[in-house]
Amino acid sequence: MEKDYVMTPHEVSSKYSPLALAYIGDSVYDLMVKTYFVKQSNMQPEKYHKKVTSIVSAAAQAEFVTGIMDELTEEELAVFKRARNSSPHTKAKNASLTDYLTATGFEAVIGYLYLTGQDTRLNELVCKSVTLL
Repeated sequence: MEKDYVMTPHEVSSKYSPLALAYIGDSVYDLMVKTYFVKQSNMQPEKYHKKVTSIVSAAAQAEFVTGIMDELTEEELAVFKRARNSSPHTKAKNASLTDYLTATGFEAVIGYLYLTGQDTRLNELVCKSVTLL
């Protein structure tokens, strides 16, 4: 399958809201973390689920991105801030508002990297989050 979804950074920034990027980023991050653990070892699904949910939670994402904020590129930081400062129309189920908004910013960065085809950087951030959390 070709990467028909890959766009230029300008196209992504002009066509999609920060919350749309976070929506895509949430799914991409979840799938990549699940894939990471499946590749690591063969275990029962409930064990995968426990490991994955501890990493993809808003609190864990907020902790991770706060720790690597100075490593984000200028464009990643701009995407992060736009999403974090947006007004989501949903409420966090199991996270503080601060963690939820910070995680939204992180997910937007993941969505941005995915849609712009920056696979190496995307993989770098996801692998780093899995090993640090």
